[in-house]
Amino acid sequence: MKISLTNLDRQLAVTSRQWRPALRRMLARGQFVLGGEVSAFEREFADHMGAAHAVGVGSGTAAIELCLRAEGLHPDRNEVVLPALTSLFTAQAILAAGGRPRFADVSPETLLLDAESAAPMAGSRTAAILPVHLYGRPCGLRPLLALARRWEAVLVQDACQAHGARHEGRPLTDFGRWVCYSFYPTKNLGCLGDGGAVTTNLRNAAGRIRLLRDGGRDGGQVSRLKACHSRLDEIQACFLRVFLRKLDHWNGRRARLASLYDEALAGCPGVGLVQRGPESVNHLYVIRAEQRDRLRAWLTKRGIVTGVHYPVPLHLQPAFREFGGKAGSLPHAEQACREILSLPLNPCLDQADVLKVAESVVAFYSRKQARPKRPAIAAH
Repeated sequence: MKISLTNLDRQLAVTSRQWRPALRRMLARGQFVLGGEVSAFEREFADHMGAAHAVGVGSGTAAIELCLRAEGLHPDRNEVVLPALTSLFTAQAILAAGGRPRFADVSPETLLLDAESAAPMAGSRTAAILPVHLYGRPCGLRPLLALARRWEAVLVQDACQAHGARHEGRPLTDFGRWVCYSFYPTKNLGCLGDGGAVTTNLRNAAGRIRLLRDGGRDGGQVSRLKACHSRLDEIQACFLRVFLRKLDHWNGRRARLASLYDEALAGCPGVGLVQRGPESVNHLYVIRAEQRDRLRAWLTKRGIVTGVHYPVPLHLQPAFREFGGKAGSLPHAEQACREILSLPLNPCLDQADVLKVAESVVAFYSRKQARPKRPAIAAH
């Protein structure tokens, strides 16, 4: 039996009694864009994240783009500092907003952007610093916020993998104007397609995102500013409202399974555990593995699906090479991309499945160590 990274089928099954009638009500109303379901989800999501406002948009990528658009990037001040180890869509959002990415290295312990790695990339042309709460663990935000203020820049948080996360016990919006989320199906809070949201504590900021997501119009057919078209639809909001009620339970389940992995893989030769931190919502369970690709092939043969998040650091990808990246310039991110491996983790995974995955990883390295050496051939 295959053990997958995600299991949306089971999540749908356990919530079907809630989302089926919600869909029927939505279909009966006949409004499919920016209707009552989206408005209700925005209120509920903002409350759950501890924010004053939430605005539903078309994707997590769009959420980042819209926040940067709202800040009004200028040609002489359009650089955005971000980690080289993240999804390519984070950088694409910067380009779409008219910005220039400035790739920074990551902490070798957490694989996250920190102030020490971001500082060399920041300067007078910096418009924003964009930390990514990778794998569900929040970055250390106070030093990054201080760095942003030093250069009169804004902090835009990519929380696309961190639904429900807090930092220092406080909502993420307490540490900056913008927090961006994705509802891609594999996320802790996912829908059945693309979707995203921006949370903020500022009414005017939320209002500007509402204008920007809908062509710059405000309830009519007149565009008030240069904008785009990126709206969360009613169907996805129906699912998201139901799934949101399960988020804390599902995140708790992820934490317990991740701890089980920690225990089962502790001391395994060839495996390094990536620090998760107590406030992580454990979107992914990532290890650093020697001979990563061989291990991955070994697991695949045993029906275990794995992932690599992410195989190539952004500064070495063709789309972004013009922004100054070269091999060896960001060694921690480059090394991590050669080693990281995501093991199956989802709230519907059984403990027995986690143990099977961990035992298979341990078996790979034990087999390698136990393999007898070939006898030396005497020279003639």
